[in-house]
Amino acid sequence: MKKNRGHASILVNSQKEDAERLSREIDARLREASWTTGFVPFGQECGDVSPIEGSTILISLGGDGTVLYAARAAAPFGVPILPINLGTLGFIAWVKRDEWRLRFDEAVSGSLAVSERFMLDVTVEREGRPVAAFSALNDGVVSGSGPAKIVSLSVSVNGTALGRYRSDGLIVSTPTGSTAYSLAAGGPVLDPDMDAMVFTPICPFTLSNRPLVFPGGESLELFVEPGQRERTMLTVDGQDFFDLAEGDRVTFRRSAFRARLFRCERNGFFQVLRAKLNWSGGLDA
Repeated sequence: MKKNRGHASILVNSQKEDAERLSREIDARLREASWTTGFVPFGQECGDVSPIEGSTILISLGGDGTVLYAARAAAPFGVPILPINLGTLGFIAWVKRDEWRLRFDEAVSGSLAVSERFMLDVTVEREGRPVAAFSALNDGVVSGSGPAKIVSLSVSVNGTALGRYRSDGLIVSTPTGSTAYSLAAGGPVLDPDMDAMVFTPICPFTLSNRPLVFPGGESLELFVEPGQRERTMLTVDGQDFFDLAEGDRVTFRRSAFRARLFRCERNGFFQVLRAKLNWSGGLDA
């Protein structure tokens, strides 16, 4: 009888083309190779993710959004994620579907490095009491949810007032999330292994309101001012949503957990940037 080599959890975004077929292929191949396997349910909100606990590896089948879900689920257990890309962009999900066996073998043999990614804890206080808590690999966004969009938010850093912002919203992102919504709103690109957070206003009313980068140990607080013209909401990683009320305080801090993602060679991130953002580096850049 062959010795069990470990347990592989498989998280499948069934909305992606070919996901079900590929998941069955991976499951069968791994069982033949003396791995035990199990499937983890995928949804917009994290459900029962206890099957991940004790896993050797978590295989994510989908796009970048699937990896975000997988990271929030796996981080508390310290399980590394092999992100297989069945989506389009693939900033985080970098493993091509036809190379999964090669990358899996590299991952379990120790020849594939693990990137320890900074994550955010996002909490909401209402009338001095906590009413919601989330974790994020990409970002948290406080924004208006109606047609007029503009919201008024006061911001402080470690209890010191930073300013009052009138804008379509504010983004607090991790280095991983710096290439997502924050980048589209004019924020900087951070190396994904940095320990920092990016604060980016969305279409600010005052043009001097610019993106800021803070050390990872800082605490950012966003206060929803009274007299809003629109409903205000919190969006976490584009997947978790929470309706805010006037007077709510949203706090962003470094999470106690880190997302563990298998990565290609160290310069692979910059290769992805050039390819995905169409940087030529020449006269026509």
